[in-house]
Amino acid sequence: MTPASSGNIPFDRILSVATDAARQAGSVLRESTRTGFSIEHKQIINLVTDADHRAEQRIIDVIQETFPTHSILAEERGLTEHSPSRFKWIIDPLDGTTNFAHGFPAYCVSIGVECDERGIIGVVYDPTRDELFTAQLGQGAQLNGAPISVSSTDHLDQALLVTGFAYDIRETANNNLDHFARFALKVQGLRRTGTAALDLCYVAAGRFDGFWEVTLKPWDMAAGVVILREAGGMATNLKGAPLSIYEQELVASNGVIHRSMLDVLREDLTPT
Repeated sequence: MTPASSGNIPFDRILSVATDAARQAGSVLRESTRTGFSIEHKQIINLVTDADHRAEQRIIDVIQETFPTHSILAEERGLTEHSPSRFKWIIDPLDGTTNFAHGFPAYCVSIGVECDERGIIGVVYDPTRDELFTAQLGQGAQLNGAPISVSSTDHLDQALLVTGFAYDIRETANNNLDHFARFALKVQGLRRTGTAALDLCYVAAGRFDGFWEVTLKPWDMAAGVVILREAGGMATNLKGAPLSIYEQELVASNGVIHRSMLDVLREDLTPT
């Protein structure tokens, strides 16, 4: 599917609805920081708040008002399919729940849309900074309506990278700590923000040069990957193969340092 062969896809309408849904969910989150929210534990360090649930419901209501037959994959509710549809909305109502729960202002609303299993729309909204990242297949990426593009950094020792750690970091050997240690010795700086969707957008905007993580969900990546690619970036799995957001591993970069990042990761992937 290419933009030229997709004239029957209502790109503008889908983007408009996704943007509206993201902003409304962001309002729910802002209100929750003022009025308070309750916290539950999915696992020992994996939180969910009632703000997650309220924001998710707001997004679903906005989508279904205009596109009642579209499928929706939501972090808290799972997959909803009313009928076979070419379109699937993949939403994370609050990416960065732990940050949100602690009052740390690094979280966002993430909404991606697939058509025929290919990402076509990405919207990520940061309500704390009122920053709206958007992208449409073949039309570039924007931040609050202005075009964005990836950085031109071409060496790891000049690069600022970002990564994350899974909620099961205490129970699994595949916890990314080995990769973190290797990169820390090779790059100019290394960060961990706790919100993968914003990490991807920050690579798209040139604020970071690269991002990798080993345990992600589709809703962590769906929107951000579209935005990154439309900003000129590259996304693969840890072996450099084509990315599937339904697998867990991701390497995202400005494209220039992608091979160097894969080389560092491969040091741990090569059998001894």
